[in-house]
Amino acid sequence: MAQEIERKFLVSGEFKPFAFAQSRIVQGYISSARGRTVRVRIRDDKGYLTIKGASNASGTSRYEWEKELPLSEAEELMKLCEPGIIDKTRYLVRSGEHLFEVDEFYGENEGLVVAEVELESEDEAFVKPDFIGEEVTGDIRYYNSQLMKKPYKTW
Repeated sequence: MAQEIERKFLVSGEFKPFAFAQSRIVQGYISSARGRTVRVRIRDDKGYLTIKGASNASGTSRYEWEKELPLSEAEELMKLCEPGIIDKTRYLVRSGEHLFEVDEFYGENEGLVVAEVELESEDEAFVKPDFIGEEVTGDIRYYNSQLMKKPYKTW
């Protein structure tokens, strides 16, 4: 099993000048049941199908399986998704030895900007960039599968 270990933070400062790459992401959920989500993602011109398991108690670690799909297949699978689509731009920012993925949301989640860093272990040290704000790891309100059901603008 592939384990995903990541921490999530709100962004409270300027990050775009530090980004070395960006991509547009549109995603939906075939299943958004707590503890087992099935996501369809279109990132630029590629498709992906991702299955995620339940998070551990801290919200830091969970099972993740992902497979690249032809764009046409991802577009077809998007038609099966539950109501509510996530639309965002992902920026990549290096900090020390780590890569932060900074997501700027649009639509009903406009105004929300979060950063995630993937780690090898839950206690791995990393250098926080200056734009990192409050940690929201494990807060399910910030899970994309929840943002499509209860968008940021409704909080």
